[in-house]
Amino acid sequence: MTHHQSALTTLIGEVLADPDLAHSDVFRRMLQAGLQDLINAEATVKIGAAPHERTPERTTRRNGTRPKTLATPAGEVDLQIPKLREGSFFPSLLSPRRRVDKALYAVICQAWIDGVSTRKVDQLVRALGNDTGISRSTVSRICGEIDEAVQEFLHRRIDHTWFPYLFLDATYLDVRHRGRVVSQALVVATGVSGDGRREILGMALGDAETTDFWTEFLRGLRDRGLKVATDADPLGVALVTSDAHAGLKAAVKAILPGSGWQRCRVHFARNVTQKIGSARSKPVNALISTIFAQTTSEAVIAQYQAVTDSLRASFPEIAAMLEAAEPDLTAFAPLPREHWQKVWSNNPIERLNREIKRRADVVQIFPDRDSVTRLIGTVLQEQHEEWSYGERRYFSDVSMRKLVHTLNEHTEPACPELYLTA
Repeated sequence: MTHHQSALTTLIGEVLADPDLAHSDVFRRMLQAGLQDLINAEATVKIGAAPHERTPERTTRRNGTRPKTLATPAGEVDLQIPKLREGSFFPSLLSPRRRVDKALYAVICQAWIDGVSTRKVDQLVRALGNDTGISRSTVSRICGEIDEAVQEFLHRRIDHTWFPYLFLDATYLDVRHRGRVVSQALVVATGVSGDGRREILGMALGDAETTDFWTEFLRGLRDRGLKVATDADPLGVALVTSDAHAGLKAAVKAILPGSGWQRCRVHFARNVTQKIGSARSKPVNALISTIFAQTTSEAVIAQYQAVTDSLRASFPEIAAMLEAAEPDLTAFAPLPREHWQKVWSNNPIERLNREIKRRADVVQIFPDRDSVTRLIGTVLQEQHEEWSYGERRYFSDVSMRKLVHTLNEHTEPACPELYLTA
């Protein structure tokens, strides 16, 4: 009998010994034991060896477990996900969206109870299984459980590694506030860690993207451990990528000294279109895109100058925009070539914003600000787990070592390899 069969075998023995056990709990416990067996078996295949087993095929070792609660028709089951010393593992049988669905359910029901729901929201409540309604105490319990997990996630320490790349962006959601519907700015920060993995670092909700709002948000990241680059130790935030919002730029300069700022090339292309119109901007943006087709930093700077000069006669306003934006649009150039395409625009975080919008569109109008944090915080937490425990890294170890070398060209950190542990 193998080790990973023991949980279910033990439970079956208990049931046979005591037929009077509550049937509903037996089903839940059997499901829990069966799922745990499958998780352990999948981990064994991933590792190439069972616990305490030595085999030629073993690729890594177990390193404890992390808890995972799964909602099932038989009730909630508590599972243990094995952690690995090297690499990551997340069982394929677990749906990564269950917690989001639960948060969406809670937000819709909160709107329904508060009396601010439309006919569509009422239909959604019934579609989620509540033909006869849901009690306030039930919604309160569900919301409390979700809020506790989301708050723990959003306020966790982020000093476990350094984050050379930081991406910042905002989207807007409709929220009922003080008796009227207002547009609220939802800002999100994602980062790439020293081992090349993406993480969700934080989110905040405010009335508008003011300098004060962005400053408070970034200061919160620093207070939670976001490392700032210094002359003595450059292994902090090396580059911030965002649009050219004035308040955001001012906050980055004040709170993240030592970091470069990359103006999103996609946002710049949109600014060009706004300036000269869609039809005239197509060939202009095509010409500008040749800057980003170069393969060396020297070629990028040379092509930037050539494009600017070629537009000076026919599109002087665009040439002036390019001249003013040169340090910001080319901030990526000194970094490793393998990183350019993923740091010169905000496309990665904009894809995340589309997922936020997709979930928010179901609600349409959030009943209050807490419900925004509840749902969107859960969406971000799920995405964070997918990035953290997935197989794929955003950047390879080799390219991250190139980055460390680049940043250390003029300094001598005591032990840079500490920042590259997997």
